Amino acid sequence: MSSMFGKPRASSERPPQSPLPECNVAILGCRGAGKSALTVKFLTKRFISEYDPNLEDTYSSEELVDQQPVLLKVMDTADQDGPGNCERYLCWASAFLVVYSIDSRKSFEGCQRYLEVLALHARGCQRRCPVLLLGNKLDMEQYRQVLSAEGMSLASRFGCLFHEVSACQDFARVQHVFHEAVREVRRQAEWNLPVRPLFISEERPCLPVAVPVALPTHHSLATCTFNSLSPVNYKEMPSVAQAKLVTVKSSRAQSKRKAPTLTLLKGFKIF
Repeated sequence: MSSMFGKPRASSERPPQSPLPECNVAILGCRGAGKSALTVKFLTKRFISEYDPNLEDTYSSEELVDQQPVLLKVMDTADQDGPGNCERYLCWASAFLVVYSIDSRKSFEGCQRYLEVLALHARGCQRRCPVLLLGNKLDMEQYRQVLSAEGMSLASRFGCLFHEVSACQDFARVQHVFHEAVREVRRQAEWNLPVRPLFISEERPCLPVAVPVALPTHHSLATCTFNSLSPVNYKEMPSVAQAKLVTVKSSRAQSKRKAPTLTLLKGFKIF
């Protein structure tokens, strides 16, 4: 059975041919942890203290999370004594809220079994779904049996987020938790996007043929050969000049000592 909550969007806001992306959230926890109270608080902003513990239902609500619309489906599970028949929500949900009551040590110990089941399922199917650990009934602080540090430690152990809320009092924090689950699902989807393959083309452009151009030879310059390239973006690259070693002797005939011998490049002047 499924129920619809939330105000439908006007047809002018989104075209009918573009359905809303869906996010399925399953709420898990032992009896008496406040799963149904959290669900109703989020969907209706109301608090109801008494529920049928054997009733399990799925609800839908159109939400706007970070200016992006989403159809959020919430499954309020009704396990009797811990995890049982888990396949119905393990294969359905894209995120999980594991709830315990801060005034019940038993519910805190029971939620650890849910976390272990989720971790085992993630390893078996190679698909990691976001998990949020919630300490409910923050309004019962005077009867607290589970410290906040214990909740944070357990969440750190299983690699999930941790929040403490009150289904009785604070709607904003309850809404934040459900929206945070949507954000985590979106982040996970971004991480799991397939990497686009990088194709490297083996085709290489044909370079223009270099045409040798002979420059006029001058008596004072060495003979050089240049390659003329047709494209404008190529610079003319001269070949290495073929320098000739010559020996020049001093013209001092009057000197008594031996004339010095200088090794120079032809074409250079002596100053």
